[in-house]
Amino acid sequence: MQIEKDKVVTVHYRVSEPQGSVIEDSHDDEPLIYLHGYNAMVQALEAAMLGKTEGDKVSMTVENAYGEREENQQQRVSINHIIREGKSKLKLKLKPGMMVYLDTKQGSRPVTVVKVGLKFADVDTNHPYAGKRLQFDVEVLKVRNATADEISHGHVHGEGGVQH
Repeated sequence: MQIEKDKVVTVHYRVSEPQGSVIEDSHDDEPLIYLHGYNAMVQALEAAMLGKTEGDKVSMTVENAYGEREENQQQRVSINHIIREGKSKLKLKLKPGMMVYLDTKQGSRPVTVVKVGLKFADVDTNHPYAGKRLQFDVEVLKVRNATADEISHGHVHGEGGVQH
């Protein structure tokens, strides 16, 4: 089955910087499962995935995949609104330079810790990979038709997706 809009796609991916240092690697964890055609991944990469099938691999370099880096994007937030994937808020030891997620009304978003206080932290709200040239290596593991609920909600349900 080919990847196209309204297909649920399961991939393993690796994101690297040009000098080869790996930033993210799903091989160390669970594969990514997403609904194709709903801006669930970098647009250039999603476009390159069109027509691919199980077992296909895509490698590409993308400039500013997560947008341009903007200056003066620091914000002071309550530590209660900061989470780190897989970690309890109560046990989180924040350090400058750490990538964490900020709980917002629009959902969680990645930020970088700049400074830590007792109750507040200063964070850089630019995406941590903004302004970077990145290499993406993706392997298609599975492609299936999306359910009507997944299409109407714009995301994957069930195992590997949203549970609601």
